[in-house]
Order: sequence, then structure tokens, then C-alpha cells
Amino acid sequence: MAGTAGRPSIYPTLLYADAKAALRQLTEALGFTELAVYEGEDGLVQHAELVQGNGAVMIGSKGRGGRFDEAMKGAGPTGVYVVVDDVDGHYQRAVDHGVEILMPPTDQDYGSRDYMARDAEGNIWSFGTYAPRMEG
Repeated sequence: MAGTAGRPSIYPTLLYADAKAALRQLTEALGFTELAVYEGEDGLVQHAELVQGNGAVMIGSKGRGGRFDEAMKGAGPTGVYVVVDDVDGHYQRAVDHGVEILMPPTDQDYGSRDYMARDAEGNIWSFGTYAPRMEG
């Protein structure tokens, strides 16, 4: 992949009514690590980058203004799949933090072990061992 220098080339981007609460839930309960968080003078999260393994997501506050915020206005929840090595340990961390679980760890017929959760604003997060091969 040209120009990525080892970085992911696709970043799901989600906007939250309460991005600060989302940051807490995603880091404390779902194991993401904050890479960068930029807040405006009004305290809204203008842009944040969270990493998990070699992947990343970007989040921000709804209503912060700008073209992307306007384009996403009224958008519904989204779904994101994240590869983790220890599905059961990751699941237990989420449960311990009160995350809504939609499907407990389940062995899939295609060889993956996955679980599914809903964050506080309705986005669906799936965590599992399935990792598509990216080479041609």
C-alpha cells in the first residue's frame, strides 16, 4: 500500500453527542489507547485518534461545525470490527465496565471467535480474531 509507511490506510470516523464520555468508554472499557485528543475552546472534542493493535479510529463531537459534521448530521449508528488476540479477556473487561453486550464470545464457522457490544450512543463494536489477509 503506497504511502502508508506501516500505518493503517482506513480510519473509521464516528461523531458522538458526548465525545468525552465516548473516549472514556472506548479507552477504559474497550481497551483503546488515546493517540491524540484535540479540544476546542468550547470544550468539544474537535478530533481524537484512538488505537487498538495496528488499527485506529477517529472520533469527534457532533455539533462542532465544519463540512464533515454537516455531512454526518442525522447519520445513524455505525459498526466497526476490531481484531483482538484475547477475545474472552477483552469481553470480560467490557462486561466489568458495564458495556451492553449484544453477543457473548462465540466461535464462528469461519474460524473466528467474536463478541459484539453497543457503545453508549448506539454504535456496534465487534471484537474478534478474524483478520483478513491484505496481501494480493
